[in-house]
Amino acid sequence: MARSEEPRAWTVGEPGPLTSGPLSLRARPRPSPGADELLVRVLVSGVCRTDLHIVEGDLPVRKAGVVPGHEVIGEVVGKGPDASGFEEGDRVGIAWLRSTCGSCPYCRSGRENLCPTSRYTGWDADGGYAEWTTVPSEYAYHLPTGYSDEELAPLLCAGLIGYRAWKRARVPQGGRLGIYGFGASAHLTAQVALAHGATVHVLTRSEAARALALDLGAASAGGAADSPPEPLDSAVLFAPVGDLVPVALEALDRGGTLAIAGIHLSDVPVLDYQRHLFFERTLCSVTANTRLDGQDFFRFAASNRIRVTTTPYRFEEADRALSDLEADRVRGAAVLRVDSRTAS
Repeated sequence: MARSEEPRAWTVGEPGPLTSGPLSLRARPRPSPGADELLVRVLVSGVCRTDLHIVEGDLPVRKAGVVPGHEVIGEVVGKGPDASGFEEGDRVGIAWLRSTCGSCPYCRSGRENLCPTSRYTGWDADGGYAEWTTVPSEYAYHLPTGYSDEELAPLLCAGLIGYRAWKRARVPQGGRLGIYGFGASAHLTAQVALAHGATVHVLTRSEAARALALDLGAASAGGAADSPPEPLDSAVLFAPVGDLVPVALEALDRGGTLAIAGIHLSDVPVLDYQRHLFFERTLCSVTANTRLDGQDFFRFAASNRIRVTTTPYRFEEADRALSDLEADRVRGAAVLRVDSRTAS
């Protein structure tokens, strides 16, 4: 299909259930890059569960009519006078973290993901469900070679947040990791853990996801509320289901850590101190990632070939992609082919 003469973008009108039609495809002028920004022609945009939370209103509105999408692969076609590090024609990655203040205690201590004034692509500023977008050059990523655009897109959030969740879960060398939920992020995180010598047990409701987990090298794959075949040193909860928090905590061995990877989680039931937290079990959350996390992860991806499973959709099918994601009909990661030339 030929590219439309008038640029288009998917925008969020009144957030609500997908059945109410909160997302609409509209003509939008091509954006102009700010002084420190790159102008990017979007090639592929990943579809993330966070996009679903923004569209359906689980996360508060931060920009009216925002264009979702924060797993963006594109080509630099212009830049502002203060933008650096990229030239026209470069392939570029755009992720969730869009800007931080650089001067608060969190930024100064290497924890910029906790910056109180941090801003995010596809929430505070327009993202990748569009034919054109912009990004501050200091928050854009150079990407590893050897991957297609479709394979790279999920790495920019699913990969990055999974990598940080893996770090936060403090998986010991040769340790036993439980992964709850097995979608876009989890199937990448499992490969990071396996490459570092961990034994991985997957707990998820989807039979197709369980099959994928075993194919990727997981030692076991059971139902979401099942007990793993052995006590866990660490666990990561990717499913946005608070009911699974006590399940995962109870599966931990003494001194184990559970990291909750999502930006949104349904209510957590009352925890029993003896069953769920005693023996120095640790419960922690994951809040975005730092740029250093991203650089480390892409170095890992450059030296360790990650198998990225994707389900592609045409640009015009963004609402269907989100619907399939919500219903667990997506195998691996959903991606929008924004530029028709990326289709195989």
